[in-house]
Amino acid sequence: MVSTLSGIRFPLLPSAYNSNNNSASLHSSFNGDRRTSSLSLFLTNSSFSRKIFAGNSSYDSDSSSLTVAASKKVLVPDSQSDGSSSVTQQLEAPGTVSEDPQVLEDVDNVAMEDDKKVEDEAKKSDVPSLDAGNVDGTEARGEETPHPLDGTVSTAKKNATQKSILPPGNGKKIYEIDPLLVGFRDHLDYRYGQYKRLREEIDKYEGGLEVFSRGYEKFGFTRSAEGITYREWAPGAKSASLIGDFNNWNTNADVMTRNEFGVWEIFLPNNADGSPPIPHGSRVKIRMDTPSGIKDSIPAWIKFSVQAPGEIPYNGIYYDPPEEEKYVFQHSQPKRPKSLRIYEAHVGMSSTEPKINTYAEFRDDVLPRIKRLGYNAVQLMAIQEHSYYASFGYHVTNFFAPNSRCGTPDDLKSLIDRAHELGILVLMDIVHSHASNNVLDGLNMFDGTDSHYFHSGSRGYHWMWDSRLFNYGSWEVLRYLLSNARWWLEEYKFDGFRFDGVTSMMYTHHGLEVAFTGNYSEYFGLATDVDAVTYLMLVNDLIHGLYPEAVSIGEDVSGMPTFCVSVQDGGVGFDYRLHMAIADKWIELLQKMDEEWQMGDIVHTLTNRRWREKCVAYAESHDQALVGDKTIAFWLMDKDMYDFMALDRPATPRVDRGIALHKMIRLITLGLGGEGYLNFMGNEFGHPEWIDFPRGAQHLPNGKIVPGNNNSFDKCRRRFDLGDANYLRYHGLQEFDQAMQHLEETYCFMTSEHQYISRKDEGDRVIVFERGNLVFVFNFHWSKSYSDYRVGCLKPGKYKIVLDSDEKLFGGFNRIDHIAEYFTTDGWFDDRPHSFLLYAPCRTAVVYALVAGPAKD
Repeated sequence: MVSTLSGIRFPLLPSAYNSNNNSASLHSSFNGDRRTSSLSLFLTNSSFSRKIFAGNSSYDSDSSSLTVAASKKVLVPDSQSDGSSSVTQQLEAPGTVSEDPQVLEDVDNVAMEDDKKVEDEAKKSDVPSLDAGNVDGTEARGEETPHPLDGTVSTAKKNATQKSILPPGNGKKIYEIDPLLVGFRDHLDYRYGQYKRLREEIDKYEGGLEVFSRGYEKFGFTRSAEGITYREWAPGAKSASLIGDFNNWNTNADVMTRNEFGVWEIFLPNNADGSPPIPHGSRVKIRMDTPSGIKDSIPAWIKFSVQAPGEIPYNGIYYDPPEEEKYVFQHSQPKRPKSLRIYEAHVGMSSTEPKINTYAEFRDDVLPRIKRLGYNAVQLMAIQEHSYYASFGYHVTNFFAPNSRCGTPDDLKSLIDRAHELGILVLMDIVHSHASNNVLDGLNMFDGTDSHYFHSGSRGYHWMWDSRLFNYGSWEVLRYLLSNARWWLEEYKFDGFRFDGVTSMMYTHHGLEVAFTGNYSEYFGLATDVDAVTYLMLVNDLIHGLYPEAVSIGEDVSGMPTFCVSVQDGGVGFDYRLHMAIADKWIELLQKMDEEWQMGDIVHTLTNRRWREKCVAYAESHDQALVGDKTIAFWLMDKDMYDFMALDRPATPRVDRGIALHKMIRLITLGLGGEGYLNFMGNEFGHPEWIDFPRGAQHLPNGKIVPGNNNSFDKCRRRFDLGDANYLRYHGLQEFDQAMQHLEETYCFMTSEHQYISRKDEGDRVIVFERGNLVFVFNFHWSKSYSDYRVGCLKPGKYKIVLDSDEKLFGGFNRIDHIAEYFTTDGWFDDRPHSFLLYAPCRTAVVYALVAGPAKD
């Protein structure tokens, strides 16, 4: 299986495609009972221990090149007094939300516009673009029909009153937060002006962001009491038919009609006995005649897709189980914790066995482990469907569908519900930065053009990732992505997102071969993709407006100012930035002996973040665990991990050093690195080796062969048994990580306003800092231990040890007496008003807590 396919061309069936889409000759005379030819993929009532069965599709394929430009249009109906609508106009920028010269000229006026005017405009604008028409969708075929999305907004309007999003602010507070931004006011005001213009146009033409973000209620498959309506935006297609098991893949059976804006639609009435025309679990696709030939595609808004055994292409699945089989959430979502301790996980590779794990197994086996370890959030990777497993979930093919390898949508809901029962937030690693290049299963060349959802030409292609890049200036792309974010929060009860690849989105150079130095001109200039940044502002508006407890984290390596400032104040709107520089610094240092490490360099990297912009720190994530890289444990201990991790034999000096530094690196990252912390599953106990997804040999066009691993799962799993085995040194590392998380839970030091670094001694190799009521002491020296070592502190009184990396339970040498109490003396030391004496063994980290104030006379 490969992630990029050049294209597909299916046998041409001239009788199925007529250039006159409104001709009666196009409409189906298929009158058979759809149930008799349908094949359900859900044959039993069990969870995903059941095998998803799918037969071979009734078509063949060969490859062809797909290259043509698409037309793009936006749906804008007029309101009528009876609640119906007719399509009368098109938005000024029909398919794009690109930069307008007039807006450039008047940007200051736009940016300074009174908030009340925006709010009033939103109130006046009571006409969403998808309103009106026959609610049952049963208009006579062959007649002139109303707008193809008629009848879907009555419900939307009803629900719109339940949730609301605040109107834009004036976006000026960023200049108070950081006066240096004033020098780039033209760019920032223009950016905010674009954002406000979008909000106004969405209010005016779509009924507001709340309605606009529910595109899944209009597009794709929607069920009503009378039947099923299917809609798809595919302006490049010349004709389209809905095909699947339900109609024996008959191209002539269910031919779709198109409106002037490129939206295709078909209504399928219920069967005579009232049963749905498409059975739950049956396969569906849309067959289109495109400028590049006939092609079958999985519907863009599909909610589930599977790969049948022995087949390469995926099939879209009509997923609509009976009410009695639908999963019903039992537990409320936890409140957002003050500090985030995130366990990054991949469900498929979470088994100790060499296999793909399921949502149910993760729910039952891994979630209790996460709770016990002391993490309060789990970040799930690879949730959106991706046809290429080895892409780690980052080459998404079906954006609304959960990864079918691990189970059904209801199985995923059960996992999330169990996490909520345990008080664990569930964050989703969402990919809106790019899409799979796969033409067969994904959005690429969906309607036969390369500019449908993406930029055309080189701007729409990421040369390093071999993937397609969204056109964030397209109205329908905005609808699709905003609705996608809303879908996962609404339908699955995710508690927030970690947005992948945000740096690639925000700059036209995608951060490739660019070294960000911190000069503001690198962030606010011609290289900035303003369309992408305004999309991020919109999606953060949506998340925080409709789900105030939801968490939004952005993966940005550039350090863009205002990234974690609210949209109302002029920022991009994320809650946290991933502090990616920390992991890079540790990899840099681990390639040297620790004798060469500079304490000031470590401290600077850990604390180099913007004021009032929160960060999630991590020593290593999944990136460092992938094949071709090394985990921190493997950098430190290398091949000695294979033979010297058992407690019944002596450790080597390399193992002793590695275990000591592994704990210190993680604790100082947690202690100084940010307001949140992240760990990739298994790394808490120093998981050996790397991650290598099953893959076969790859034959390159130049004739070279890249060897595979015989499609082995051996390195695509997590050996939790190693961390649990109390006879192995891995166990000590796991126990330390657990103690570290519970320490933060108890003292909440990551979010304490008090942080002070009192010592970074290059000679002693000692770092001392305060955070909250805790004093952290790190001795990185490889051989020197210090008796009666004085450290400064702010608060006087009695201190006791609350965490000691040298404790025997954690694989240490037990050199410190935990019964000892430490009393402060007055007098300035290291710029602190008080101090106390302690013992600091080499390669240890010890945390002291204030347990009592000064004794009274």
